[in-house]
Amino acid sequence: MIKTITKQEVQVSDSCNDCGSFVDIGTVIDEQDTQLILQIEGENAEADTQSIINKAKQRFDSVKTSFDKSEKHYTVFLEFEFTAEKMIFQLENSL
Repeated sequence: MIKTITKQEVQVSDSCNDCGSFVDIGTVIDEQDTQLILQIEGENAEADTQSIINKAKQRFDSVKTSFDKSEKHYTVFLEFEFTAEKMIFQLENSL
């Protein structure tokens, strides 16, 4: 099982009475939000960790990867060059 650990706290105020979806894009996308932290658990945690790292490296040349192992799970750290890369990776991999 893969869990996304979110550091960015976004507070969105819905202020459009007609459409119900007005959002300042700067409150959703932070240009400094380039690190994705995933916690991977289960029987296949080691293989899933390597799979995620390999997918990131294949998709983005400049991504920096590392991981930590504990008794219960692996924690994967992916540092992308741009926020858009992080978002694309998350969307492509349903994270």
